[in-house]
Amino acid sequence: MVVGMPVNMAGSSGYLEMHPERKISMFQNPYILGTTFAAGIGGLLFGYDTGVISGALLYIKEDFDMVKKSNFIQELIVGMALLGAIFGAAIGGVINDALGRKIATITADINFIVGSLIMAAAPNPYVIIAGRFLVGFGVGMASVTAPVYIAEASPTEIRGGLVSANNLMITGGQFLSFVVNYGLTRVPGTWRWMLGIAGTPAVVQLILMTILPESPRWLYMKSRKEEATCVLSKIYESPRLEDEIQLLEDSLEKELKSMAKVQYSDVFKQKEIRMAFICGAGLQAFQQFAGISIVMYYSPTIIQMAGFKSNQAALFLSLIVSGMNAAGSVLGIYLIDQLGRKKLALGSLVGVIGALIVLSVSCYIIGHGNTNKLYGGLAVFGLALYIAFFAPGMGPVPWTVNSEIYPEEYRGMCGGMSATVNWVCSVIMSTSFLSVVDAIGLGQSFMVLLAVSIVALGFIIFYMPETKGLTFEEVNLLWKERAYGKNYNKESHAEKASE
Repeated sequence: MVVGMPVNMAGSSGYLEMHPERKISMFQNPYILGTTFAAGIGGLLFGYDTGVISGALLYIKEDFDMVKKSNFIQELIVGMALLGAIFGAAIGGVINDALGRKIATITADINFIVGSLIMAAAPNPYVIIAGRFLVGFGVGMASVTAPVYIAEASPTEIRGGLVSANNLMITGGQFLSFVVNYGLTRVPGTWRWMLGIAGTPAVVQLILMTILPESPRWLYMKSRKEEATCVLSKIYESPRLEDEIQLLEDSLEKELKSMAKVQYSDVFKQKEIRMAFICGAGLQAFQQFAGISIVMYYSPTIIQMAGFKSNQAALFLSLIVSGMNAAGSVLGIYLIDQLGRKKLALGSLVGVIGALIVLSVSCYIIGHGNTNKLYGGLAVFGLALYIAFFAPGMGPVPWTVNSEIYPEEYRGMCGGMSATVNWVCSVIMSTSFLSVVDAIGLGQSFMVLLAVSIVALGFIIFYMPETKGLTFEEVNLLWKERAYGKNYNKESHAEKASE
């Protein structure tokens, strides 16, 4: 047994087995759903920005000849938002810890609104690039804040599903962007409307976040206990409310002792924190190196490379692929708390590997001069298959796990750092894809992604723990046991509890 872990800790598997009547179902509490939706709009912004540029880029090339002639400028327009997201994620982690999840979300919305307006009115590609940076800054900050805000306001038994709902908002935003892209194909100023509309959800979230309260765990960390209790009373009913408050009190006493000592260097000095960060950052890196940014940012371009030349046809087929993404995310919300994070990620990656084999072979044949439409259709099928397997698993799992695996005092810091890893990897992938395709070919490029996905499969098998059904405190003890226990190869009691 894990030393010091009470079997009836509020929210733990043992506690809920003893008191099954205190479990909370996904749709039982309107307040929980409301806060999840409001925070999840940040995911919608994230997803819309990811998808919209893939269609807008086709029309930006038509308006600006310099963009059409330069793969570098195209990659810069795509990648500048990701560069902004790197800074947004890093600074967002600091703002989350210092000023709270609510202020961080509002700051992200303001950046997104301003950036959208700048892009819509841009007179040249360089102003578009500047607007993309601001939008990316807001996206990066939202990507750190939304999962943490949702996780900290969620009962343990439905936490995975609710955090995955944020991923559904991401994929929903991507699908919405392709719907908008396709609907605006014949409207004058096409790309300006595509990019300018992005500010609308940010306005909605800005209004909602001024009404919603702060995260109860953050309020407790700042000794604002009455406010935290008020928020918790909207989530839990008595007697579980009192148990959850006591759990926060107990964890607060331990965490406040170490808060003054928290520094970035501690993440790498303390073995259990380092191991948790390697897991979280590794998942974020493999999510991107498996190719999701390439598929979402360049799917119309890939489809055109596969033989479907018209903008309308490319956007329509991309819309179908994006619809698969949204549908897969709905499935992921259910599966993440039923199968668990680890099994879901493994099944997802096995399917992704199969899809990349289809993409590699079909695109390799097309690249060697075979213009048979069969292979073009096979490539589009490979894209759809890739998304169908990626969306329920490797889409939500890295974000869900990163919202769970760090101690409270490190959650904002490590969450920001791991999200930064995600954005750095996304920048690398999105700003190099067209150049790599020019150098080695489209089929060979997908072969590289295939090799990385196989490595990712091994990482999850041998390193990632299962956190399904565990409280934050149990997860913390899990990492300590892994770091300092004698039997590293034996499954910990905390992991057994999750099963």
